[in-house]
Amino acid sequence: QVQLVESGGGVVQAGGSLNLSCTASIQTFSLYAMGWFRQAPGKERESVAVAAISRNGDNLYYADSVRGRFTISRDNAKNTVVLQMNSLRPQDTAIYYCAAERATLDYRVLVQSDVYDYWGQGTQVTVSS
Repeated sequence: QVQLVESGGGVVQAGGSLNLSCTASIQTFSLYAMGWFRQAPGKERESVAVAAISRNGDNLYYADSVRGRFTISRDNAKNTVVLQMNSLRPQDTAIYYCAAERATLDYRVLVQSDVYDYWGQGTQVTVSS
């Protein structure tokens, strides 16, 4: 059974930073592509990842709205994926979800939410103006 646990959310002022972490209970974590998604207040969870990373960590994806401000990384030895969020804006306020999916190729990045089978419970990020 795959379990994902996010942490690191909180309340921060605009311009501030937060680091989200996702720890996976997967024996073969290095075979899974990972992604971060978010759900803003009153909206559905976005179908395209905020950021995603291939199973070998070499290929990355960022949504236009966060490129240059967010950084995704992973440590396969620790079964973790981290989303570093800088220069936060009020519009970044959302519940952030970690997702995992077994990937067939080292370099494949999975961007769409409907390809992911495993999800965390989410962590709240609130950015005040």
